[in-house]
Amino acid sequence: MTTRIATLVLLTAALLPAQTVEIKIDSARKLGALKPIWSFFGYDEPNYTYMKDGKKLLSEIAAFSRVPVYVRAHSLLVSGDGTPALKWGSTNAYTEDANGKPIYDWTIVDRIFDTYVERGMKPLAQIGFMPEALSTKPEPYKHQWSPGNQYNSIYTGWAYPPKDYAKWAELVFQWVKHCVARYGKAEVESWLWEVWNEPNGGYWAGPKPEYQKLYDYTADAVKRALPTARIGGPHSTGPGSESAAAFLRSFLEHVTRGKNFVTGKTGSPIDYVGFHAKGSPKFVEDTVVMGIDKQLRDLDKGFEIVASFPELKGKPIIIGESDPEGCAACSSRVYPQNAYRNGLMYASYTAAVMPRHLDLASNRGVNLLGAVTWAFEFENQPYFDGFRDLATNGIDKPVLNVHRMLAMMTGDRVAAESSAEAPLAMMLAESVKKTPDIHATASRDAHSIAVLVSNYHDSGKPAEAANINLQIAGVPAGRVLVERFLVDNQHSNSYEAWKTMGSPQQPTPEQYAALERSGQLQLADSPRWEAANSGPLRLSFPLQRHGVTLVRLTW
Repeated sequence: MTTRIATLVLLTAALLPAQTVEIKIDSARKLGALKPIWSFFGYDEPNYTYMKDGKKLLSEIAAFSRVPVYVRAHSLLVSGDGTPALKWGSTNAYTEDANGKPIYDWTIVDRIFDTYVERGMKPLAQIGFMPEALSTKPEPYKHQWSPGNQYNSIYTGWAYPPKDYAKWAELVFQWVKHCVARYGKAEVESWLWEVWNEPNGGYWAGPKPEYQKLYDYTADAVKRALPTARIGGPHSTGPGSESAAAFLRSFLEHVTRGKNFVTGKTGSPIDYVGFHAKGSPKFVEDTVVMGIDKQLRDLDKGFEIVASFPELKGKPIIIGESDPEGCAACSSRVYPQNAYRNGLMYASYTAAVMPRHLDLASNRGVNLLGAVTWAFEFENQPYFDGFRDLATNGIDKPVLNVHRMLAMMTGDRVAAESSAEAPLAMMLAESVKKTPDIHATASRDAHSIAVLVSNYHDSGKPAEAANINLQIAGVPAGRVLVERFLVDNQHSNSYEAWKTMGSPQQPTPEQYAALERSGQLQLADSPRWEAANSGPLRLSFPLQRHGVTLVRLTW
């Protein structure tokens, strides 16, 4: 019955008249430098970094980005032998001998950072979590979580405060000092450091106010090892909730006006402010319905709070996790509300939400530096198992191709308007649950113009394509090369290709090679040369629901 209903919906959608959308780009009207906030990625399981598919994915990300990519990972100081598991990682950086004397071993954490640095990437180095020998409540230490289990069971001995803050500070000092010796002062100065993760939630099992003490001891140790290092926090959860907003305010009050736990002076070192922003998808009547409004409200409230502190004016902000929801390892096989992840919905959500980060930051007058996409890959898991990842078994998913598109946008952001874009105020209030948000954002540099267009809706139900009429004004006179890249059901979409093959869990070498090709960014049609004159350059094309396209003009 469900299949018959879905077929009827598809047939009905095909009979509906297509929406016509007028998009106008004024490439001569500059809105300021386009910050590549999307060049930040992160994940829970640090030991995947140097595994086969982890290295492959990192190499691809580094290759398509025109700026250094920052990478953030949990559990860099957790005790263990380095064997990965879902929501788990370890490096064994710190142990103690029988007399309680510290033993430092940087072998595994070096292997992680080496993988980044070899590719020209930069660590957004998360200082955490608590080594077993330092934890005030070490047992139990390693969790045994898997999808479907009680999520709170992940918070074990690694989440507790140190039993000796002096030993903790010395561990941090020695780690930063070691990094300077291994990679060089100039390289480590270009990194970012952070203290812990989501200390207002289960990741910090101590009293919430004690995080301020942890921050002061950690930041002081980092700056003693390298005074020019850049450190920030608190990387708390989305401030759209009252409790999270209060935590962020309290932390910022402490680092700007409070008494430092180490020095006794006023304030603490803070080179950037970090917080998280997440959406909230639901499963309604056999359909995924996204919640982009929640993520936007998290962003807007966090920006408002930072802007309320004059001492932080101009201070960079990093959204340490910026995602449609909160658990990358919670596969859609167990959590049906996460069924957006394999295909186009994740792609169009990303294309719709990333420019709105910039809009909200501009409205609040704050300096947004980056937004971390908390998605990577899960080694040796079934193909397309519904994890929030960028690739599966070395096969790139559609969402990664949106990041390829974003990376092609350089120079200044320029004026763009669409007759069918959702007003930002409406998205904050009620998400995108009525008409679709057909949005455009555009950039221009000395030799190119790029226009990103997405056809987004919260609902995963099928719908008709939109007919896009695109006008680009300000194109230099002469011959212009026109390229249009496309992510839809037929282009740049390994998931649809995999389903067409019969969803093989053991693809043949020929099938695997075909999936690899389908996972790359593809052109909608052949590149062509156009003659630009005094008027706007005009293009028309259809765009599927949840499709994303990038038009690039070069001269």
